[in-house]
Amino acid sequence: MTRNQTIASLFAFAVTSLALQTAPGLAFTSEAQQMCSGDAMRLCSSEIPDIPRITACMVRNKSQVSPGCRAVMDREHAATAASRKREASAR
Repeated sequence: MTRNQTIASLFAFAVTSLALQTAPGLAFTSEAQQMCSGDAMRLCSSEIPDIPRITACMVRNKSQVSPGCRAVMDREHAATAASRKREASAR
């Protein structure tokens, strides 16, 4: 695996890590890797390979990410929020 592939994989994991923490049924998406790898390299390369720091950096710089990456991030956020709401109502 090349360095860029490793970085892209780590970033894709970071994008979905928040959702995975609260909704274990969600899986790593190749879409997140495809849509956000370039943004992660451009905006958050200094944070690699620390996944929590990459995630925080991407959230902090959300206004600067590409439209495709922003859409993936928004979907992941919505899925996390829905999962939390279901968990709260089940209690």
